[in-house]
Amino acid sequence: MEHTKNVRDWKEVFDCTVQEPMPVAASPEDGEEAITEWINQWPEYPPGLREACEEYAQELKKLAYKLIRLIAQSLGLPANRFDEFYKDQTSFIRLNHYPPCPVPHLALGLGRHKDSGALTILAQDDVEGLQVKKKSDGEWIVVKPIPDAFIINVGSIMQVWSNDIYESVEHRVMVNSKKERFSIPFFFNPSHYTMVQPLKELTDEHNPPKYRAYKWGKFLVNRARSNLKKLDVENLQIYHFRL
Repeated sequence: MEHTKNVRDWKEVFDCTVQEPMPVAASPEDGEEAITEWINQWPEYPPGLREACEEYAQELKKLAYKLIRLIAQSLGLPANRFDEFYKDQTSFIRLNHYPPCPVPHLALGLGRHKDSGALTILAQDDVEGLQVKKKSDGEWIVVKPIPDAFIINVGSIMQVWSNDIYESVEHRVMVNSKKERFSIPFFFNPSHYTMVQPLKELTDEHNPPKYRAYKWGKFLVNRARSNLKKLDVENLQIYHFRL
């Protein structure tokens, strides 16, 4: 029943958090500071799914730290600059299944969007479907699957932290009428209490902050709410915080 930008997606998903239980804001409303915990609900079948997901999550977490430390160094920052934001991280894994669609020209497996977290590490099978939008002319380009390779997406949090030095890329997933498709994104997200804002080291009087601060936990639950039902307004985006 998931929606992207208020349009229902043609897919099935299974989510599991990396840290369990995972503390998150209980409400997206400002001024309400209650915290709740998300706990994974593991199915009985197939046996071994929990163990496989938990082992995969720990290995992907190691890779994510390597990547985000390289990004920090590329920005002229200490390698561990982002580590402080991940003490109680809200990272999670998603298993995506895109069934064959009888009317592929009328549906999207996943509508156009930008990932809201810091980094996404995506594993996918050999079926084409992922597309990214070229900034120059708005054309959608197919991302051809490469065997035994990950796709790395920079998310909106990194765009804000870097004050637009890094940019989150808009992408979507197409479906087809003959083949099913599987993908596994790992969303590397900070602690729920993290105030996301341009890093002071990357701003000055000549390059002022381009975003006002927002609380990641509130953003996360707001987006989670809009993912499962159609709203009368656009779901929350980082440009709503642009100065």
